[in-house]
Amino acid sequence: MFTPQDVKEILSSGLLSFPITDFDANGEFKPDTYAERLEWLAPYGATALFVAGGTGEFFSLTPEDYTQVVKVAVETCRGKVPILAGAGGPTRMAIRYAQEAERLGAHGILLMPHYLTEASQEGLIEHVAAVCASVKFGVVVYNRDRCKLNAASLLKLADRCPNLIGFKDGQGEIETMVTIRRKLGDRFTYLGGLPTAEVYAAAYKALGVPVYSSAVFNFIPKTAIAFYEAVRTEDHATQARLIDDFFLPYLDIRNRKAGYAVSIVKAGAAIVGHSAGPVRAPLTDLTGEENEQLAALIAKLGPQ
Repeated sequence: MFTPQDVKEILSSGLLSFPITDFDANGEFKPDTYAERLEWLAPYGATALFVAGGTGEFFSLTPEDYTQVVKVAVETCRGKVPILAGAGGPTRMAIRYAQEAERLGAHGILLMPHYLTEASQEGLIEHVAAVCASVKFGVVVYNRDRCKLNAASLLKLADRCPNLIGFKDGQGEIETMVTIRRKLGDRFTYLGGLPTAEVYAAAYKALGVPVYSSAVFNFIPKTAIAFYEAVRTEDHATQARLIDDFFLPYLDIRNRKAGYAVSIVKAGAAIVGHSAGPVRAPLTDLTGEENEQLAALIAKLGPQ
């Protein structure tokens, strides 16, 4: 079993993958094809898999779905790659999810935002601290939407919560990120977590955040790893080529509708022969025309 510090070390380098969740035509979880998906992705070299996360539609999973998803992931990837699970919602529900992930053998959680209501910094501190205190494994807090922790709050949490080992930024506010990175130093491992993080990867690396989560790893894993290596080695020519030829036109499709950050990933997986079925409401799937445009972009990248 990995200690929280082991997980922190693992997450400090490499590319992170956030697998999509497989549903059938009626929107029910499909454990068999989900296991096949994880077996397909594992050999490509992602440092860790974050299951039931944002790309995995955590927000639409029932507690029963969640148990199945995490269980399949842990059993499929045991000895291959560490598994961290999403957890979020109201504090007591987040605690239940975190404890269930720990019971099932996951190596940590990504603590996603609480639900609906605004909260003060003091309230956010108590929320995160309560979840951390409920488990022994490592916790990575996801800074986005309703959960926007500042550097002063993170310093307090760092003192109170020894198993809070990571900070994932989904805000893209450079001043905030620089302040947090300078004040917290190496206390946390830092992850870039903006949608289609590749577009921001070089800038975040310059800020001292070299690790990021890749959604496109779900359908173009070879290219995703190649892009990560280009960022790591400062191969600007490869970065520019892939951004111009793939990521910018990809963003053009993704930005057409709210929620497409997940939908387009599922569409890509289906195009390359690893369909995960439709998205669940309230998300919507790509149109036929948009699928054709995405397929043309993928084809230009060559075999994966």
